[in-house]
Amino acid sequence: MEQLERGGLPEPLPQGERVLWEGAPDWRDLALHVFHARKVAIYFALLLTWRVGVHLADGESVGAALTGSIALVLLGALAVGLLCSIAWFTARTARYAVTSERVIMRIGIVLTVTFNLPFKAIAAADLRLRRDGSGDIPLTLAGSDRIAYLNLWPHARPWQVKRPQPMLRGLPDAERVAAILARALAASAGVVPRSVASEEGARIVRVRPGRVAAA
Repeated sequence: MEQLERGGLPEPLPQGERVLWEGAPDWRDLALHVFHARKVAIYFALLLTWRVGVHLADGESVGAALTGSIALVLLGALAVGLLCSIAWFTARTARYAVTSERVIMRIGIVLTVTFNLPFKAIAAADLRLRRDGSGDIPLTLAGSDRIAYLNLWPHARPWQVKRPQPMLRGLPDAERVAAILARALAASAGVVPRSVASEEGARIVRVRPGRVAAA
């Protein structure tokens, strides 16, 4: 497994290798599902409702109750704005690609690192599909191959710290990308996958040494 500390995807590709798909995370998806901006907004909304209710219960007017809660409103707006900003920068500085030979992940806001994951290093790929068609594709690495969780985050499957799994996150067209990856993995192993599942949380393809079995 090769790690290249330079900007951009490796160019030009070796002779015979071609790009099958190239894209980036959607910042709105990252804000909602990675940085949980909506949950934070709901938390502050509930806190604001409780705060206003306390003021009203103390006999204050609605105007006075709202005025006394301005600091909380500003704090909530700042928190949500910060999370959305981080999501935007994360998406803007990330680039994913699937070629005929590997998966490429260019990530990092401050320090850009490009990970090249040849198909032989990928033991399995999963599809986590959401109702709006967006989703994530976590990759299970084969053998003893490891990438530190902190080097991948937030482009890593949550809570898989002991055996980190690189993950293509916040893909607007996750099912199409999953199908492209499944076909590429199968072609690399010399077989054709039976199907690519589309339901939420479905496995798209599992790779074994020398063969691919769709599940």
